[in-house]
Amino acid sequence: MAMQLRNHPLMSFRTSPNWPPAWSRIRGGVDRHPQGEIGILREIVWSPIQVRPLDRFFLVIEYEGTIYMGCLLFDDAAFCLAIQRLLRGHAGCTIEHIGGLDVDHTL
Repeated sequence: MAMQLRNHPLMSFRTSPNWPPAWSRIRGGVDRHPQGEIGILREIVWSPIQVRPLDRFFLVIEYEGTIYMGCLLFDDAAFCLAIQRLLRGHAGCTIEHIGGLDVDHTL
């Protein structure tokens, strides 16, 4: 069986799973306080503050006409970079679809 992104053991920070991130409204519409694998990925942004090299980045999504942002924090910097590169190729996809991506190649 394929290893899905949402279940990968390195999708974590300090032993807590990081997928899906918590979503915070950044502009537009009414804040519906969405949770889980919702919305469409619009953009990926590196954090201007990096505690260690490449340990976090932000996902910008659109959900019901509102723009939200979530942060993915990682313990493994190399895995962080690999996931950031993978997700860049999936702008326009649903977060649910992205969570189901096969990431066997990262094991």
